[in-house]
Amino acid sequence: MTDEIERESMETGVVIVGAGPAGLSAAIALKKASPDLEIVVVEKSADIGGHIVSGAVMDPAGLDALIPDWREKGAPVGPEVTSDDFVYLAETGAVSFPHALIPPIMKTKGGVIISLGDLCRWLAAEAEALGVDIFPGTAAADFITGETGEILGIITGDMGVARDGTPKPTFTPGIELRAKYTLIAEGARGSLAKRLIAKFGLDTGRAPQKYGLGIKEIWEIDPAKHQPGKVTHFMGYPLGNSTSGGGFCYHAADNRIYLGMVSHLDYENPTFSPYGEFQRFKLHPHIRDLLEGATCISYGARALTSGGWQSIPKLAFPGGALIGCSAGFMNVPRLKAIHNAIRSGMAAATEVANAIAAGRANDEITTLDDAVLASGIRDDLYPVRAVKPLWGKLGLFAGVGLAGADMWVSSLVKHSPLGGLVSDKPDFARLKKLSEVTPIDYPKPDGKLTFAKTESVYRASIAHDEDQPVHLRLTDPDVPIRENLPRYGEPAPLYCPAGVYEVVTEGGEPTFRINAQNCVHCKTCDIKDPAQNITWVPPEGGSGPNYSGM
Repeated sequence: MTDEIERESMETGVVIVGAGPAGLSAAIALKKASPDLEIVVVEKSADIGGHIVSGAVMDPAGLDALIPDWREKGAPVGPEVTSDDFVYLAETGAVSFPHALIPPIMKTKGGVIISLGDLCRWLAAEAEALGVDIFPGTAAADFITGETGEILGIITGDMGVARDGTPKPTFTPGIELRAKYTLIAEGARGSLAKRLIAKFGLDTGRAPQKYGLGIKEIWEIDPAKHQPGKVTHFMGYPLGNSTSGGGFCYHAADNRIYLGMVSHLDYENPTFSPYGEFQRFKLHPHIRDLLEGATCISYGARALTSGGWQSIPKLAFPGGALIGCSAGFMNVPRLKAIHNAIRSGMAAATEVANAIAAGRANDEITTLDDAVLASGIRDDLYPVRAVKPLWGKLGLFAGVGLAGADMWVSSLVKHSPLGGLVSDKPDFARLKKLSEVTPIDYPKPDGKLTFAKTESVYRASIAHDEDQPVHLRLTDPDVPIRENLPRYGEPAPLYCPAGVYEVVTEGGEPTFRINAQNCVHCKTCDIKDPAQNITWVPPEGGSGPNYSGM
């Protein structure tokens, strides 16, 4: 349908896809460097920050560089971190790691607990005050390609298309946004970033990108148990030795805690459920006691990058660049990426502004990769590059133990003895067949501490017009039942944290059903499907979750 539509075309200086910390930082830095340059930011969420999920404890280094007086300007941050503990959970007990054993490069000076969604709304206001045009509710559906393959801009998504692909009376075609350069800041596993990486071979010679699924709830707890600024990261139960990841609990303001779990998606057991593991996490006595008498306010889920240094793709391509988590700048042991997202946006902005000032457009900015990595990202990620490969290959006990030793050596002598290790398989390729594993049995939700997915989805405030094309596309509709079901038990209903996928019986035969209206845009299905048969594309602009305070 896209190719048959006559579209309005709009020219601008730079178009940025995604109003997260990377995209908004790039817009602010560009406008400061080139006040007369026209900059357009498109964001698929109906409201800025509506699709943002992060823990989040922020290393202020990035924001300090972007807006040095952010504190005086009233940036919406919560309490400063007062304690940062690492706790190992056994099935019923808990043991804190002595602070003296924590490698220095895992510690964050001046960290603050924030709602990243609130911070993005504030950054958007700062950008608009400088003259940046921001269009929420606008999905980037495709890119415009020039005669030699260079990127000339994007095409925004059509509005008012029925489920069968026909235009409704409210149909409004998307427009062409043509720009000198296009910056992709969609976050982890963005739909355009995925295609651009393939189109230009940006991941050639890099290790496969790795991912985790972060699930988060906001709880209002008993004031007597609330300790503003307290940060705790958990390892061990319920994940055990073979699956990497862990829980977190951040005491924010107003008697609220940010409680969540990251399950890395290189797990092997197809009956594993990240959502189910998070529910089990809340039943541990250490967590259960904290939640006694508490109220769950909201829920969200989002994939995050975890490959680290070895998995960063080439950033620049003809006509633009990847920034932020579209490239993957997560520091896995610190579980922090916001500061690097901001750094990448700022550094890319400088290179783009210089190129435009020199009269260039739609070419490859060959200096951009080095500039972005030299912004502090290399110094942050290179010393911890062995952590994820060790954790993924050797499990919790041996992997984390060796990773800790490697980080201590890196801290003391600036050398990583195990830094040559790389992750050798993409996450989907790690899955074992159903016949090779012991199925995991998850307890039924109690409705107090643990919840059914339908209840959690309700707390995500999702809004999808059901009469629109399904945005979760199957390359071969028969693969889920023909191949995935007999081999893996069809894992989609388990890895999805929102009840999007079901295997039901219709006419005596199993049928794969997609409830696209439940989608929280986490992208896990696009990552973990063992047949790589599911492609996530943006639904109609404004659709999806509408997170508050995440």
